[in-house]
Amino acid sequence: MADVVLIAGLWMEASSWDDVARELEGLGHRPIPVRLPGADDRSTSATLEDQLAAVLEAVDSADHPVVVGHSAAASLAWMAADRRPDDVRQVMLVGGFPTPDGQPYADFFDIEDGVMPFPGWGPFEGPDSDDMDEATKQRFAESAVPVPAGVATGVVELTDERRYSVPATLVCPEFSPDDAREWIAAGDLPELSRAQRVDFVDLDSGHWPMLTCPDVMARAIHDNIV
Repeated sequence: MADVVLIAGLWMEASSWDDVARELEGLGHRPIPVRLPGADDRSTSATLEDQLAAVLEAVDSADHPVVVGHSAAASLAWMAADRRPDDVRQVMLVGGFPTPDGQPYADFFDIEDGVMPFPGWGPFEGPDSDDMDEATKQRFAESAVPVPAGVATGVVELTDERRYSVPATLVCPEFSPDDAREWIAAGDLPELSRAQRVDFVDLDSGHWPMLTCPDVMARAIHDNIV
């Protein structure tokens, strides 16, 4: 069984993993949801480096952990592998991909008053949210934590090529493994193009499986630990 570091994507607190964590515990693992500065403490001055420090603290407290990053936090998980290539057992990327060195972490939407608010469901209509009912969407929108500008626009720094030897598992919710393979082959995901091992998991869900099917999400983690 494994220590599993869980990193939430944009606008979410560590508690978004609660149901998955309970399932993982039932499967014999030790889940470690990361409390990210700027999300769990609502600090608007938090930076990407602050969040990475929290992730590394979790990695350092664990025993050769699997590091799971959801959506934009796939980049945080990959940065953890870059900083701790000998300690991270495996990286699992759920519905997201590592941002290349020198690129902004997640500057996807407008910054307003120093934060990037949740933009509403318009940009996520279709496969991203088709499995979410209206009540779930409302709860998400009401609890969404604006992302500090220092996180969203923070620049990803990758320095240790040993990260490419860390096994990567791409969990594919709203897109298929075949889609991901095509993107990698086309050079659209350069970090994964250079990874020595990339496995693919097909997940029948939208973009937020920890909310809509936490049992399936936990089982996907459990079944694919290398």
